[in-house]
Parts: sequence; structure tokens; C-alpha cells
Amino acid sequence: MRATKLAFVLVVIVALAATASLLVGSAPIAPARLFAALAGRGDHIATVILFDLRLPRTVLGLLVGAMLGLAGAVLQGYLRNPLAEPSVLGASNAAALGAVAALYFGLAGWHPAMLPLLAVATCLGALILLFALAGRSESPLTLILAGIAVSTLAGAGISLALNLSPNPFAAMEIMSWLLGSMENRSLDHVWIALPCVLIGSALLLWDGHALDALTLGEDGARSLGVDLSRTRARILAGIAIGVGGAVAVSGAIGFIGLIVPHLVRPLTDRSPSAALLPSMLAGAALLTCADILVRVIPTTSELKLGVVTAFLGVPIFLVHLLRERRAW
Repeated sequence: MRATKLAFVLVVIVALAATASLLVGSAPIAPARLFAALAGRGDHIATVILFDLRLPRTVLGLLVGAMLGLAGAVLQGYLRNPLAEPSVLGASNAAALGAVAALYFGLAGWHPAMLPLLAVATCLGALILLFALAGRSESPLTLILAGIAVSTLAGAGISLALNLSPNPFAAMEIMSWLLGSMENRSLDHVWIALPCVLIGSALLLWDGHALDALTLGEDGARSLGVDLSRTRARILAGIAIGVGGAVAVSGAIGFIGLIVPHLVRPLTDRSPSAALLPSMLAGAALLTCADILVRVIPTTSELKLGVVTAFLGVPIFLVHLLRERRAW
């Protein structure tokens, strides 16, 4: 009953955040005009603003936020580490490296799909490298150490691309993408991200009971019939595909996967599986609200979403760290 109430409240919050995201923007349009456009009876300007600008941005905010929130909850449960998030295994940096490579070599100009496809490809490549470094070990510590190596290598590649940028404009384009944003996204980006997020989410939600069993340790999980090798493969594949696709269209956005599980965990029974769906919904709502915030803050140019999530994430995380440090 408690889980049902929490899910219902979070669904309502997500719906409110999505509605607000459709209504808020630089061009003031009455809600009646937007709802008329949504129903197919609106004027041309309202229809263009809704379907070409705000709707893709809203849907992507929900998809990316949900994927990052779920990935953070799964990794914190699997690695039994409250500081785990997608960047711990190098997924975020690897996807960012692929996108930076697309920008650096001009591949993004060939076709809009090249940037996300290369980001997903490098994320999957990082997964293969992670498996090679970790070997047959099923220890979370081994995965974390291998992930740090992969993340560092990807970060070095990004730094190299910035250092060797042929001109300041190329470096500025790369830096702008690395800061993360939902600005100027289209329905094409939605169709690119959607299958990745759906596949990644399905793989990550598959192993909820295995995450609960892992709270007893690897030996305890095996005694309960958990196949740790297959569980690890599904989780790492889900992270690579889901986070790779999400980061590819949004840029590098931090802290969502880290703080969202900490926000919802006190409202659950604290088992890893109980935090998965709430983290997914809360991540969607939080990132959508952060995207609304970047639109309403009065600045000469729109703030980057990654900057706002960092400013929001640090104080929230510190407060919950001080409050919950004895619960782990």
C-alpha cells in the first residue's frame, strides 16, 4: 500500500511537471492556445511552438531523467555503494567521448543521428572494456576500479579533443554539449533516445529481486539462486544502452543518478528493488523541473541544464548525506 501511494504521488508530480514544461517558455502563450494546439485545433504559431519546441524538450526531459534516476538506483543497489551513479562505471564519460568525437571530426554534420549513434557505440565499447578489465570477478570493488579506469580514459580522450580543437568555435561547441541541455531538440532526438531508454530500463528493472538478494553478499545471493554473471551482464548492458542513448541527446548531465535514489529511499522500505520505480519517476520529474528552471531564470543566454542540476544536486545530496549517514 505504501509503495502504491508513493508511485501515485510521483506520477501526479511527473504529470504536473510535464504540463508546466509545455506551458513555460520564452514566448508567452496562453494555456488555452497550447491545449487547443494539442487537440489539433490551434493556430499555426502555437502549433509550431508546441510540437517543434516544447513537446520534444518535455519528452526528452522525462526520458533522460527517468533513465538516469533508474540507473543510479540500480547501481547503488548492485554495488552496495551510496555514491554510485552511471559515471562510476564510465558509462557517462564514454558516451560523452563518442559525442565529442562526432563533433570534433565533423561527423555530426553528416546526419543528426551520427552523434547519438557514436555515443551509444562508445558506451558499448566501454562496456566491453569493462568486462575485459574486470574479468570473471563478480566483486563490486573490481567493477568500481575497472569503471574508474574506463571513466578516466574517456575523460582523457575528451580533454585531448578540447586541447587539439582546430579552432575556438569547435572547442566552444564541445564545451556547450558537455554542459548538457534540452534546448533546440526535436522529435528526431526523441525517436533516437526512446528505444535506448526503453531497452535499458527493461534490462535494469529485470533484476530487482537479485539486487535485494545481493544485500546478503555474493555468497548469500548465490545461495538464493541468483546467477551473478547474468545479472551483471544485464545491468551493464542496460546502463550502456540506456545511459548511452540518454546522454547522446541531452549532453552530460550529472547528479540526477546520484541524488534521486537518496530522495526516494527514505519513503520506501529501503530495499534496493523498492527504490527502482520511484527513482525512475522522481528522476523524470526532477530533470523536467530543472529544465523549467533554466527557462525562467532571467539571463542573457539560457543556462545549461548540467549547471543547474549540479547546483541543485550538491546541497540536496549534502543534506541527505548528513541525515541518512547512519542508515547505511
